[in-house]
Amino acid sequence: MKGSRNWSLLLALAAVFALVLFAACGDDDDDDGGGDALNPPELDDGKLTVGSDIAYPPIEYYEEGTQNAVGLDVDIMAALAEELGVEFEFIQVADFAGIVGDLKASRYDVVMSAISVTSEREAEIDLIPYFGPAGTGVLVPAGNPEAIDSVEDLCGLTVGAQVGTVQVDYMTEFNENECADNPIDIKTYPDNPTSVQELTLGRIDAQLSDDPVAAYAALQSNGELIVASTGFDSAPYGIGVRKDSPELKMALEAALAAIIENGTYDSILEKWGQEDLAYSE
Repeated sequence: MKGSRNWSLLLALAAVFALVLFAACGDDDDDDGGGDALNPPELDDGKLTVGSDIAYPPIEYYEEGTQNAVGLDVDIMAALAEELGVEFEFIQVADFAGIVGDLKASRYDVVMSAISVTSEREAEIDLIPYFGPAGTGVLVPAGNPEAIDSVEDLCGLTVGAQVGTVQVDYMTEFNENECADNPIDIKTYPDNPTSVQELTLGRIDAQLSDDPVAAYAALQSNGELIVASTGFDSAPYGIGVRKDSPELKMALEAALAAIIENGTYDSILEKWGQEDLAYSE
């Protein structure tokens, strides 16, 4: 009987231990299930670094006389970071044309810089759509002296845009198709404000940028510039994430859904006068 009681006691203790272990494993599974999606390794230090070309108002730009980044993208990222419980920092990239390569080289956790979603970019990085689609605006001198109203009207003209943008790609395509017999003289510049300045100085006939950016440039020009045409070749903006960062992508997608649901997203677009370009799948 002594041996039997001891054996019974051991069996009872083993059963209790198994129950405790099962419960602990269950808790761990619950933690892991949310942890991989909501606590990606990029956020372990409590900060999300964001590569951006901070010269594209009103999407992102420095407040005059400061190194304080402001704009639509900055406010949206602030709301996403708050949902994720981390801080964030916008970092000026060397140049917009190299922004995808910089992300792939892990210089930043993500990139966010009015990046149009294209199949070429999606082949290299993941993009989370969050704004638009935004089309291309054609900025011209007041009075529209070249009477630009369509893509075909750009043929034979000198037209500027920021290097690395989809607008340069569009004009290259135009020269292979609509403008093949009378090609656009494409001028590229390191940033958008420089190309707008060249238009103001009369060195180019027109300047291409995203609709909201072209409209903002016209608004800031004291009547010197107007938007002659908008909307062609539109695409949404996307937040760029490395393809080997699926947890971060899921976390950002969840945070974006949350700020859309709670109304923060709409409030940000209203602040910047971009309500018409709210993203919807």
